[in-house]
Amino acid sequence: MAQNPAYNSALSGNPQSATARTYPNGNPALGYNPPGARHTDSAVPLHRKTAVVHDYACEGPAPGNLAFRWTYGSNVAARNRDPRVQVVQYNEDTFVLRQNVCVHWEAPFTYLLFGNAGALLIDTGATANAQAYPLRETVDAILARWCQARGRKSVPLTVALTSGEDAAQNQGLVQFAGRPDTTIVPKPLALMKRFYGLDASWPSGSGRIDLGGRVIGVIPTPGTHRDGVSFHDPYCDFLFTGDLLFPGKINIGNDRDFVASLERLRDFVRQQPVKWLLGGHVEMMFVPGKYYPRFATYKPYERVLEMTPDLIDEALTHAREIQGKDMMLIRPDFVLFNGVSPDQKTRVWPEGVPDINPPRPF
Repeated sequence: MAQNPAYNSALSGNPQSATARTYPNGNPALGYNPPGARHTDSAVPLHRKTAVVHDYACEGPAPGNLAFRWTYGSNVAARNRDPRVQVVQYNEDTFVLRQNVCVHWEAPFTYLLFGNAGALLIDTGATANAQAYPLRETVDAILARWCQARGRKSVPLTVALTSGEDAAQNQGLVQFAGRPDTTIVPKPLALMKRFYGLDASWPSGSGRIDLGGRVIGVIPTPGTHRDGVSFHDPYCDFLFTGDLLFPGKINIGNDRDFVASLERLRDFVRQQPVKWLLGGHVEMMFVPGKYYPRFATYKPYERVLEMTPDLIDEALTHAREIQGKDMMLIRPDFVLFNGVSPDQKTRVWPEGVPDINPPRPF
């Protein structure tokens, strides 16, 4: 589509306009606004007198990029010199952060989302010590830079957890205690339900976190933890699933709840577009069915973080298969553990999964 130098700002963000679909919030006459881009105009200039307001209504997922490699640790953790928190900017209003695997072997992910009226941090990592794991310092730096680009003095922050029971996702929460203009979703299950308005409906129903034009859905998904929730971002079409479904060893706490939660997510993605599932960890290797053991701090052959929505159906099929049984079940993109140790091993390789030995990382 040829660029039209006659730019009408009234059309920007108007979903009924062909111009808005192609250039949702930018002037098509400018070189940094290619077709399909969103919100690139707020990056220039960096010093503004008025706040930039974005339109988060999308006909499809907002563009972004995760085409990179995560840092993968070292054989000797003490010698690792990678950042304690790796930050990747998916797009202007979406950030993916990961804890260094040499700081904590689970290397959990956290997600920072922005709207016109607030920011949301999903999960807080596995380490409370701010010197070893400077999550708050990193988040504060991103918030400051975002405010500068958007012409704002500050932005309120909400901190929420996919599970308050999951130690790998909640230890960094203490770093945000007492932080100004910050709302922390309470960890106790009863208080968390009340915060989202789910007292009477749990685990049915849904909650919401309004960031100002970008409304994040909250879906109860117990199963690996009693208080598990997933978050849906209709702007990027992401579904943040925490420990419920991720490329790794899924330790089922209650198999009946686990199946019901997967059914809930299956029904949800049939009604709402979802581009990717983004979980709390990566433990699988790039070869099918192989995974790193616990406490490994060197993981050079990891599978990618993002999972496609069809894996919900695959997980549901096999969750039903092992329901009521104490067993381990290996699939190419995840491994289910029901009633057995996460260190359990199996001599029976599943049919249909190629048995490929990964390269030695030495």
